[in-house]
Amino acid sequence: MNASIIKQLIESGLPDSDVVVEGDDGTHFNAYIVSESFIGKNLLEQHKMVYKALGDKIGKEIHALSFKTFTPHEFKNNKLN
Repeated sequence: MNASIIKQLIESGLPDSDVVVEGDDGTHFNAYIVSESFIGKNLLEQHKMVYKALGDKIGKEIHALSFKTFTPHEFKNNKLN
């Protein structure tokens, strides 16, 4: 598994998202996901949406993924903080 495939999976499952995935060891990844689909959703709901986009890859091909989710407004105001 690599970062670009994870990015593609998330963007396919959340078509309105902007995704950055970091990680070059093939095992551990960090992602930042900005999506209008997150508006009105709590953090747990947002994370469930990301896990759904990744399907059964979590725990198998993707061994460790840490991610933060943002609405466009949150992202603009927080700048990944």
